[in-house]
Formats: sequence, C-alpha cells, structure tokens
Amino acid sequence: MKSHDEAVIEMLRTDPGMALDYLRTAFDELDEEGGESAFLMALRHVVEAQGGMALVAERAKVSRESLYRALSPKGNPTLRTMTAVIKATGVNFHDLTHQAPAS
Repeated sequence: MKSHDEAVIEMLRTDPGMALDYLRTAFDELDEEGGESAFLMALRHVVEAQGGMALVAERAKVSRESLYRALSPKGNPTLRTMTAVIKATGVNFHDLTHQAPAS
C-alpha cells in the first residue's frame, strides 16, 4: 500500500499540470495554522515529482543539502530560495497568487 506522500507524488508525476493548482492551494492556506509546513510539504511533493531533490537543487542553483533543510517540516527557507525552487519546478512564484482562468 502506498503512503499518502507517495500517492500524491505519483499523481503529480502522472499529471505535471496539477503542480500549479496543488501549490496554489497550499499557498492560499499559508495563513492558517500549520499552513507554512503544509506549503513546504506540498513543495517537497512537487520537487520529488519533478525529478527529485538533486535535480531540482541543481536547476535552482542551491545545494541538495540546503534544499533538504529548506523543505524539511521545520524548514525556514529564504524568499530567494523559495522563488528559485518554485521556478525550478516549472512554476512561476507570481502564478501562485493568481487564480486560474475559468474554463
């Protein structure tokens, strides 16, 4: 049986377009209790689905160790790191603050 994390990562791998909606939802809940750690977990899921920590760290131009630390449950990444990592996953930070157009 797959864990919740593994199931989410697999869904994100199967449908990469889902990453933006997933991160946007987590971003919208940042102000709620536990929102910061939930956003970091969502970003970890997207990173894993996009090829893993090493690949995304290389794209973001941060060390793999720094990325693991930044995205840990108690991580406290800088805005620069967050922006670089989000961009390295194919999402623009700006897109997290805007709702998707109605289809």
